[in-house]
Amino acid sequence: MQDCKVIALCNQKGGVGKTTTTANLGVGLAMLGKKVLLIDADPQGDLTTCLGWPDQENLSVTLQTQMKKVIYDEPIDPNAGILHHTEGVDLIPSNIELSEMEMTLVTAMNREHTLATYVNEIKGNYDYVLIDCMPSLGMTTINALVAADSVIIPVQAQYLSAKGMTQLVKTINKVKRQIKPNLKIDGVLLTLADMRTNFAKVTSEFIKQNYSGVIPIYDTVIPIAIKAAETSAVGKSIYEYDKGSKVAEAYAQFSKEVLMDGEKQHHKAKSTFSR
Repeated sequence: MQDCKVIALCNQKGGVGKTTTTANLGVGLAMLGKKVLLIDADPQGDLTTCLGWPDQENLSVTLQTQMKKVIYDEPIDPNAGILHHTEGVDLIPSNIELSEMEMTLVTAMNREHTLATYVNEIKGNYDYVLIDCMPSLGMTTINALVAADSVIIPVQAQYLSAKGMTQLVKTINKVKRQIKPNLKIDGVLLTLADMRTNFAKVTSEFIKQNYSGVIPIYDTVIPIAIKAAETSAVGKSIYEYDKGSKVAEAYAQFSKEVLMDGEKQHHKAKSTFSR
């Protein structure tokens, strides 16, 4: 399988629906016929828990295991540790041991490319690889950005959350300038939104005024709902847990947006190459 797209879902602020978005985008793309790998790049292991593996400490192979092998130049079995979810996505899990990676990466040779080296080993089997980043801009997140082709930024419909995007965008642009020239931002996704409130409307307007024309903004808005938060406790996507809900419909629409965007970029790249 060729032309795999690697997307980092990134925001240094926690609680913006990043992990929920990674899981439901992944399953949404799988429902559209794509082969999808999710990578949990957060030591808290929320994505791993969200997909039904809460006992992360007993997993024999995690992302930390594989990154450590890259650092010490040991052979990697690309299929080792991959977990298969019943809704058609695969997962590279994580646990608290990944927190050690921050310090290890500081002294590692070619440190920014450690995760990219691993991803390049496994991405040939997939159409999409989605990386759920930790809520910080440390070395593990930098690794995720270098491994990615593009970035999706989930932003909670709150003014301070939107305002905090500035530092994230600066970091992405710095990675682009210094390490990964072809890294791009696919778009900003407004999450946890109650568009009946003035607060959410002001946030939406703030993002459009400050970033429209610079960063794409997805048409889809993910509404706030208790059911969406509950999915992490049952190991299911929103499509299984609350089928037909507004949140499920929104994530299905978002998955189509991402797929259409990816296909447009692919056709554009092919036409440019063929000239």
